[in-house]
Amino acid sequence: VQLVESGGGLVQPGGSLRLSCAASGFTFSSYDMSWYRQAPGKERELVAEITSAGISTNYADSVKGRFTISRDNAKNTVYLQMNSLKPEDTAVYYCNVRGYTDYSPWSYWGQGTQVTVSS
Repeated sequence: VQLVESGGGLVQPGGSLRLSCAASGFTFSSYDMSWYRQAPGKERELVAEITSAGISTNYADSVKGRFTISRDNAKNTVYLQMNSLKPEDTAVYYCNVRGYTDYSPWSYWGQGTQVTVSS
């Protein structure tokens, strides 16, 4: 399994970024996908998640109405559109997939992409 995030960078408050996570090594269309973030000195937190077919999504309260998670199963890619960015959105953003094999849970993470919101 490989997850490769991209699209992070430095953006001013109020700006937008679109993160991408390219997945390989598993049947992408069969698994829910998630975005997490971790700010310095803080625990990693769930930002958004999307079901395997992209029908249902869930967001952290702190990003509702500003972030949108989506996926393209033909491209094995999940996206995070981030609008109206705030300094408190500054963090390393990670893509995650989890599942079960023979009732044993597994979870994979990407390497992360840095998002910095600052003027």
